[in-house]
Amino acid sequence: MSLLRNLIRPYFYTRYGFHRLTGTGAFRDGHVSYVQQDFRPQWNPLKRALWNAHVKQLQESSCSVAAVVTCINAIGATQNGSSGTASQTGILDRVTTGHWKERMSNNGYRGRRGLPLPLLGQVIEESLNVYGLKFQAVEVVRTPKNIHRQSSVRTTLKKRLHDFDRYGKGLIVAHFDQGSLVPTLNIPHISPVGAYDSATGRVTMLDVDPEQKHPYAVDFDTFYKGLSCDYHHVLEAYGYGSGGYVHIRVR
Repeated sequence: MSLLRNLIRPYFYTRYGFHRLTGTGAFRDGHVSYVQQDFRPQWNPLKRALWNAHVKQLQESSCSVAAVVTCINAIGATQNGSSGTASQTGILDRVTTGHWKERMSNNGYRGRRGLPLPLLGQVIEESLNVYGLKFQAVEVVRTPKNIHRQSSVRTTLKKRLHDFDRYGKGLIVAHFDQGSLVPTLNIPHISPVGAYDSATGRVTMLDVDPEQKHPYAVDFDTFYKGLSCDYHHVLEAYGYGSGGYVHIRVR
């Protein structure tokens, strides 16, 4: 994996530099807005708990750990008041699916670091079971590129975003190209959705990256582009074909 990082790193930085110099991609004016205040509506305990439970990742490749811990503690807070049950170090000892703990190390598991989308779904489901939380379903959704704006995939995603934001019916964990949303490298990243404004179509991300000091909002099309972006072909051998999201339906 270290050889892969050394080979592909120049590509990522070259792409980043091009967008920065030309003011394109996530460097476009008005592309992203940073949220200084959070959203904790009284009518949505799950959403409020998610913002309270939001943590930043502890290691370079551990975005999945911070994202899952955030969701586990948010759901736990709404079901039994145990908002701090899961920790980023403790969950790796309790949830063993896909050699999750090994994948967070510098060398990875057999050279593989991080969690591809399908494995993220498996880890989330086992985490819910390990911590004794109630849920109806965990669904892994791939988001194809270049589909019609009225496609069922996009329509369902918008409905789930609305149902999360308005009613707290479920959580959405995005597996996305971070550089499509904010000015950073175009690499696979994982974070939970924090809010959705149906009127403006803006999606707010509770990014677990420590370099992202505040939550940020992008329009739905940008959000979907980040989800549907094909990762660099070199990453396919490591399970990173494309992004998508995991939907945790709690009621």
